[in-house]
Amino acid sequence: MSDSIAVTLGAGSGIDTRALVSSLIDAQFAAKTKALEARKETLTAQISALSQFRSGLTGFSTALTSLVSGGTLSTQPVSSDTSVLGVALLPGANISGLNASVEVRQLATAQVATSGLVADKAAAFGKGTLTITLGAATYDGSNVPTGFTPKAGATPVMVTIGDAQNSLTGIASAINAAKAGVTATVVSDVSGSRLVLKGETGAEQAFQVDVAEDAAAPGLSALAFNTGAQGLSLTRASQDARLAADGVEVRRSGNSVSDLIAGVRLDLLKAAPGQSITLGTSAPTAALSQAVQDIVETYNQLINLAKTETNAATGPLRSDAGAREFMRQLGTLTNRELIANAPDGTPARLAEIGVQTNRDGTLTLNSAALQTALTRSGPVVERMITQGLGSALRQISLTMTAPTGPLASSQNGYTRLQSALAKQEEKIALETENMRTRLTRQFAGMDARVSAYRATQSFLDQQIKSWTNNA
Repeated sequence: MSDSIAVTLGAGSGIDTRALVSSLIDAQFAAKTKALEARKETLTAQISALSQFRSGLTGFSTALTSLVSGGTLSTQPVSSDTSVLGVALLPGANISGLNASVEVRQLATAQVATSGLVADKAAAFGKGTLTITLGAATYDGSNVPTGFTPKAGATPVMVTIGDAQNSLTGIASAINAAKAGVTATVVSDVSGSRLVLKGETGAEQAFQVDVAEDAAAPGLSALAFNTGAQGLSLTRASQDARLAADGVEVRRSGNSVSDLIAGVRLDLLKAAPGQSITLGTSAPTAALSQAVQDIVETYNQLINLAKTETNAATGPLRSDAGAREFMRQLGTLTNRELIANAPDGTPARLAEIGVQTNRDGTLTLNSAALQTALTRSGPVVERMITQGLGSALRQISLTMTAPTGPLASSQNGYTRLQSALAKQEEKIALETENMRTRLTRQFAGMDARVSAYRATQSFLDQQIKSWTNNA
C-alpha cells in the first residue's frame, strides 16, 4: 500500500515528499547504521586476526613435529657397506654412541613353486579343492619335499575350484581371494602359461598343497605339492635370514630387522658371509643449524604479526586479552628449560645456543654461538630441538587454541558480538520500514488535503471571476 501511495506523493502539494521521507529516515537511522557497519568491520578484523594467530601457532608446532618425525634432525645410523646392509633410524629413537658390527650370512627367501606349461590360461583345467598349509619344509638334493611340519597356530585353508574358477586364471584368483598366505600369479610367454605360487619369507612360511579332485572334471592334481605328490616344481625354497650382531648369530623370518639393534632398522640387501659391516652414526649438524634458523624466522613472523594486530593505535586486537597472552607465551620460549636436569656445562635453553631476544620481542640467531654449542654438545642440542622444543610448542599451542583457551575465548566473544549486531541490524531494518510506512501514509493524507484545498480554491476563483464579469 505504501509503495503505491508513494508513487503519487507530492502530486497535490508539489513537494517531493518521497525524498523528504528518505531524508527523515536517514536523519533518524544513518548514524546508528554507520556505527553498526564500523563495528562489524572491526569484529571481522578481530576474528580474522585471531584466526591467523591460531593457524600460525598450530602451523609452527605441526611443521616442527613433521620435521622431527622425518628424522633429518636426529643422529642417523650409517653402514660401512650400503650394498650389503642398509640402515635407518626408528621413529623417536636416540642412537648416540652407536657402535656395532653386523655380518649378513644369509638372506631370507620365500618358497616359490611353479606349474607346468598350459597352452590356454582360460581353458578348463580341473575342479575340486586345494588345501594350502603353511609350515617348515625339508627337501632332498633334487628339491623334492621330504618332510613338512605345520606352523603352530596356522589353520589350513581350503580353496574351492568350481565352474567359475575352472581355468588357470580362475584358480589364481581363487587362491588370492582365500588369503592363505600364498600369492598366485599367471606368468605367460610364447610357450604358454604357468601358475606361480609364492609364500612369504621365512623358514616357517613354506607351504604344501593337497588336492582333492572332482572325478567328473579331473586335472587339478597337477597343482599338488607335498611329500607324496609334486605336480608343482620347486623354484625356490623358503629360509630365514641369518645374521650376526657383534659375532652373535640370530635368525629372522624377513630381511628387514628392527629388533636386533636398539633404535635401528637393518635392511639386509645381500648375503656376504665373512664380511663385517660396521655401524656408526652421523650427526645432523647442518640440519640442526638450518632448523634453528628456520625456527627463529618463523617465530619472528608470528611476533611481527602479533605486534601489527595489537598496535596501540591501529591494531584491531590492541585491547584483546587473548592476543596479549599469545605474545606472553611466545616470549617465554627462549628462556624455557627444554631439557630437565641437563648435565652441568650443557645447554638447556634456546638462549644458551645463540638464540637472543631483541628489545622489540623478535629473535636473532648468533650463528657462532650455535656452532659452538653443536660442536661441544651436539646430542644435547639435538634433544633440545627434537624433544624439548617440540614438546614446549605443542604445550603452548594446546593451551592457546584449546576450546577454553585464550584465543578461543576471545574469538567466541567476538562471534557473540557479531550475533548481537546482526539482531540490532534486523531491529533497525524493521524500525526503518515501519517509519517509512508511517511517514508515507501521513504525507499521503496531507497531500490529499492540500489537493482538496486547491480544488476549492480553484472553484472559488472561478466563482469570483463569474461574479465580477456579471456585475
